[in-house]
Parts: sequence; C-alpha cells; structure tokens
Amino acid sequence: MKKISCLVITLALSILACKNDKEKTKTVEEEVVLTEEKVEISKKIKIALNAKSNTNVAGNIVFKEDHGTVTMVAIIDGLEPGNHAIHIHQTADCTSDDGKSAGGHWNPTAQPHGKWGAAEGYHKGDIGNFTADENGNGTITFSTDEWCIGCEDENKNILGKAIIVHAGADDLTSQPSGAAGARVSCAGIIK
Repeated sequence: MKKISCLVITLALSILACKNDKEKTKTVEEEVVLTEEKVEISKKIKIALNAKSNTNVAGNIVFKEDHGTVTMVAIIDGLEPGNHAIHIHQTADCTSDDGKSAGGHWNPTAQPHGKWGAAEGYHKGDIGNFTADENGNGTITFSTDEWCIGCEDENKNILGKAIIVHAGADDLTSQPSGAAGARVSCAGIIK
C-alpha cells in the first residue's frame, strides 16, 4: 500500500511540474510577442525644412510615434527674432517659391481655425507658435495622440502633408489660418 501511495504522489508531482513548465513557457512566448509589437509601434521620420519667400529659414524636424503618441521636435534657424507660427498643411508639395503649393491648413475634420485643444475647435494642423531668439534660432516640441505616422485613419495620418513655418505669429482666431503671414519654410512629411 505504501508503494502505491508513493507512486501516486510521485505521478501527481510529475504532472504538476509539467503543467507549471507549460505555463512558464506560455508566459515567455507572450512576452516575446509583446516585445515584437513594441518594435512595430515606434516610427520615426526626419525631414529638412527648405527656405521659401526669399528667406534663409531652414531647419530639421523629427516626428516620432511611440505607443499611439506622435512627438514633433523642430529646430529652425534663419528666422527674424520673435514669434512664429508652425502648421501642418494639406499636401507634401513644397515646389512653389512661396510655399503655397502645400495648400491650406490640414483640416480633415472641417473645424474652424483656432488654438490646439480649444473647445470652439481647431484644425489638426494648428500646432501654434514658437519663439525665435535674437540670433534667429527657434525650437518647438509638440506631442499629440491625434496624429499618426502612416496609419489607416485619414483624420490622423500626417504622411503626405507638409510642415510650414510662417513669418509671423498665429493670432489663433482669424479664419481660416490665423493671419500668420508669409510661408518662410516648407518640408513635405514623407518617408
């Protein structure tokens, strides 16, 4: 009887050990899958701004998407000191000398122009203003979950659009574009 009891206990422990090993294996597989998904989520585009409207305004912009949030970091030089507007425009066409080939502000949800996040509405391209120092250098960092890089949602996808820097500040109220003045720099948001 003792031999049968020992055999049953040994068998039960073996089954539990195998079951625990299978559960551990499953957990490791899930972690690998999650790691692979994280790699696919992170996207990055670096673009160069080109001078427009007979200026020397240039710079670089990086768009990075990570876990559903896009962050834009722009470093711009050649500006007049003071405040300047920066917007996303309809198309990645920067071929005209005045930057107007990029079209108007990107506004896929047909909202009025305004300050980002305003209850009255705003364009998806209404980023806002930044300040250039006494040497004409300016930077701006902007993050949102209302954009994506290359996703299927046309109300969020910034690929195929343009980024425009303006000579003046956006007043955040004038329709349809904030009275920000000439387009002094342009870059297509393309891979």
